[in-house]
Amino acid sequence: MNTPHPANLTERDGELYYQPGFVPPDAAGALFEQLSRELVWREEEIVIAGRHVPVPRRVCWYGDPEASYRYSGVDHSPLPWPDTLLELKQAIERYSGWSFNSVLGNLYRDGNDSMGWHADNEKELGDCPRIASLSLGAERVFQLRHRHGERLEIRLKNGSLLLMGGSLQHHWRHCLPKTRHPTGPRINLTFRRIFAARHQEQPHG
Repeated sequence: MNTPHPANLTERDGELYYQPGFVPPDAAGALFEQLSRELVWREEEIVIAGRHVPVPRRVCWYGDPEASYRYSGVDHSPLPWPDTLLELKQAIERYSGWSFNSVLGNLYRDGNDSMGWHADNEKELGDCPRIASLSLGAERVFQLRHRHGERLEIRLKNGSLLLMGGSLQHHWRHCLPKTRHPTGPRINLTFRRIFAARHQEQPHG
């Protein structure tokens, strides 16, 4: 996992770095199989216009005890770190120089599973969230859209790492759209730092 730091992919308003092969292909395949079996994947619902709608993917949430998180109207209390996720967190921290206390896992079973347009700008993430997104399994297209209309598209390969930081979440939204092309399952792990309520006004670390 000792790979060179890539260049910033955005020309303005935030930091976005993409490193293919952060986890080598053979190791990424074995890691995908292990996490598919070992992590506690759950089906969730969110409320849209008063209706309960199934989330089009499976999810899990792990982290330090204080790293509770609320998004899409759903509260998430973290499960304790398993050794595999803790080792990944530490490797990404060494590479990025950032620190994390939690990880959101998404399991996309096929091309019908997706993530809609959104920004990771919840107050628990601090003023300028730093997020490290590790992709395992099938390759999927990741899209970003600037508030003034500019678009970016990245094909997230097996074992790749995407880093988002600076003011990116204030100016850009992102999504993982559905695809009609036959595709296998994919796991996405987004490592984050959650700030407790007493630190939200002056986040640090």
